[in-house]
Amino acid sequence: MTDAITVDICIIGAGSAGLSVAAGAARMGARTVLIEAGRMGGDCLNTGCVPSKSLLAAAKAMQAIRAARRFGADGLEPRIDFAAVSRRVHDVIETIAPHDSVERFTRLGCKVIQAHGRFIDPGAVEAGGQLVRARRFVVATGSRAAAPAIPGLGGVPYFTNETLFDNIVLPNHLVVIGAGPVGCEMAQAHRRLGARVTLLDLGPMLPKDDPEAVAVVRKSFATEGIAAFEGVTILRVERSQGGIVVALREGDGERLIEGSHLLIAAGRRPNVENLGLDAAGVRFGPKGIEVDARLRSSNKRIFAAGDVAGSYQFTHLAGYHAAIVLKNALFRLPAKADTRALPWVTFTDPELAQVGLTEAQARERHGDRFRVLRSDFADNDRAQAEGVVEGFLKAMVTRRGHVLGATIVGPHAGELIQSWVLAVGLGLKIGALAGMIAPYPTLGEISKRAAGCFYAPTLFSPRMRRLVRVLGMFG
Repeated sequence: MTDAITVDICIIGAGSAGLSVAAGAARMGARTVLIEAGRMGGDCLNTGCVPSKSLLAAAKAMQAIRAARRFGADGLEPRIDFAAVSRRVHDVIETIAPHDSVERFTRLGCKVIQAHGRFIDPGAVEAGGQLVRARRFVVATGSRAAAPAIPGLGGVPYFTNETLFDNIVLPNHLVVIGAGPVGCEMAQAHRRLGARVTLLDLGPMLPKDDPEAVAVVRKSFATEGIAAFEGVTILRVERSQGGIVVALREGDGERLIEGSHLLIAAGRRPNVENLGLDAAGVRFGPKGIEVDARLRSSNKRIFAAGDVAGSYQFTHLAGYHAAIVLKNALFRLPAKADTRALPWVTFTDPELAQVGLTEAQARERHGDRFRVLRSDFADNDRAQAEGVVEGFLKAMVTRRGHVLGATIVGPHAGELIQSWVLAVGLGLKIGALAGMIAPYPTLGEISKRAAGCFYAPTLFSPRMRRLVRVLGMFG
């Protein structure tokens, strides 16, 4: 082992959180070491957000060809080259990769060590034969796909998000276990690219989302020919001559579902193993590293950010965590993570987006002391023009008009939710959205229309009608 490197901050993990911390620290003049044993960019770039959204974009393009008959075209079934689709997915990864590369971070002034890092004591990390001592450390090792305890699963081949995007042959029949965001997105993508798809889950589809909004997604899946089975009991998985068989309990018997390929999308597990966390005095468990509101571990010199911190597993949350860590680690500001305005989006078609409280959560916390404001895409002129009228927006607000949360299911929900993120995050009242001038015709008018519903009972009440008539008497 060479002499110790002494720096201001040492980051283990070059995924979304780690890269953001490293870039910020180095650009602000901190002596920075970044340690990564695998590929720079982590899960998001290589096996998560970037490839999945690229595959979804290809699938959406194919679906647009099929739907062209609505606009007067032939609407023929597209001839799909799945290998070419796969190549484009990797082209997108390669285009973005330089932004996350060793070369870029070295130019920023960050020392990058491409090796496995582990703590050897509360103030030192060993990586690639080098000893790193730092004033502050950040563990940002992310998470990995979890394999559920299904009998026989270990004896059959299956995809996870870490291997799915290396596949260049279209599955004849893809069976997906897990109807969370990843499972739903990949089920729809492969169906639109020509595969038969069966989607299975022990519980309901997208369980963290508003059930009424999920019903819109479920209807879309049924229309497109995705066979979805929710609340099932999976008895076993085994090989078959054509691929795999999943046995489900059905009454006193069983139902067999045979597929050519299997995708496991049943949750993730934080990467906390082989990091020497015990030697560093860092408490951790199955959900990740235990942190306080400032993202400090039980060793106050060591922070955790991103998936490994045991919170919501989103790339945008990892970036937010990075900002909190930098404020604490470099400037010693008591910044605390606040996820009350954390949005999330499932990029199915229609998209499903959420920020703040769902209707059920608002009812649980506020009883009947809140209102639900609603607007349907069917009432939006731009949605009618583009033929995308399924879905709605509903906002939960207090009786005084403070925005508690919003749910959007429909076209571009992930973009439309952002004004509601601002409202929840800044504690705005509904009048801020009701009073904005929305360009016409846009999908964004749905936000203004929903917000305006708050005032409708007052503006169009009998009392207001009487007031208008009285005022009219004075000329």
